[in-house]
Amino acid sequence: MKVEIIYWFIRPENDSPPPRAPGRGAVILFHMENPTHPRQGLREATRIVVKLGTQVVLDARGRPAMARLYGLMEGVAQLRRDGREVLLVSSGAIGLGAQQLGIKPGSLAEKQACAAVGQGELIGLYQDGFRRMGVRAAQVLLTEDDFTDPHRHANLSRTLGTLLRLGAVPILNENDAISTLELDRPLGKRTVFGDNDRLSALLARDLGAQVLVLLSDVAALHTRNPGLDAQAEPILEVPYGSVPQARTEGGSDRGRGGMASKLEAASLAAAAGITVFLAGGQTPGVLERLMAGDPVGTCFHPAPAAS
Repeated sequence: MKVEIIYWFIRPENDSPPPRAPGRGAVILFHMENPTHPRQGLREATRIVVKLGTQVVLDARGRPAMARLYGLMEGVAQLRRDGREVLLVSSGAIGLGAQQLGIKPGSLAEKQACAAVGQGELIGLYQDGFRRMGVRAAQVLLTEDDFTDPHRHANLSRTLGTLLRLGAVPILNENDAISTLELDRPLGKRTVFGDNDRLSALLARDLGAQVLVLLSDVAALHTRNPGLDAQAEPILEVPYGSVPQARTEGGSDRGRGGMASKLEAASLAAAAGITVFLAGGQTPGVLERLMAGDPVGTCFHPAPAAS
């Protein structure tokens, strides 16, 4: 994936440059100890949506990345023990199915077949892992009709609300085995969600979450694609309204989302007053560190509350 990010910073009134975090040139706009900083308010969050990308769920050979997954599940389980409600949006079903079937899916039918095979393994991994941690997992597969049809949307909201009230962790994914719009969008057709980045943002908005965490193989938003430019610098803070401009070519070799997709999802959620994080799923203890207010990943600041 080739990504170029062009970013403009708004200088403070004294026109001094923004402070830099310790170590390699990470750019931040506010001191982290500021009690009004969005990172510091996470301790009060009661409902959180966490999205795991395909590159987080699977290893380089297309197999479940068990150690990484169990570490992230433990982070989610700890959030539940702390009294927080967590919804987990997980990619990876098509990749798991492709690995089991021994194919590289090309046609829509092959992708749907891989999804049907892989989704069972995916939810089995989560149910087994969370059961060991004393947490119940519930599978919920979604299509666009669940957002466009008022009755189905109301049913979805009630079901998810009940699961959260009962202490379960809903595991959500697109129902790729039967839905075609998300996998093969007709020319000119605008989808409600075309990947799990946007799906997670819609869920966070519609269910009143305070925080959305997008975990992928990218540790943070950068000034340039760090895989192509050694001088790329991570951007730790994106104030609301200061939206980076991204030009992308292609996407992940296994997932459907790319950096442009993540920026669109972050913008959608932030406009709804949700604090959004883009961070690396490979970072040890990433959920715990984010909730502690550590300067991990990129924080997209939420829109100010209406007065």
